[in-house]
Amino acid sequence: MSGRTRDRACPERTCVGCRKRAARTELLRIVAIKGECVPDPRGTLPGRGAYVHPTLVCLDQAVRRRAFTRALRAPGALDTKALRQYVEQATVAEQATR
Repeated sequence: MSGRTRDRACPERTCVGCRKRAARTELLRIVAIKGECVPDPRGTLPGRGAYVHPTLVCLDQAVRRRAFTRALRAPGALDTKALRQYVEQATVAEQATR
């Protein structure tokens, strides 16, 4: 046997809110564009990205700790209104499907 397994390696990232590691598919990628935190659910926007669980708890922790500014290496404070709205809508949609 060659020692190889059929399981593919799943990339892991760290949530900037709760600081727990999770599979990249479980986290939401965030990108800074023109002083604003923009959600990147497909992971295709250019630039440096930060990852957060798509929950309000992790989002609030990241905002309180100023984690987006630090992780995205932004020169000043970032606006998170669009990000909060996206996470709220995703939470409502998830609860509706249950």
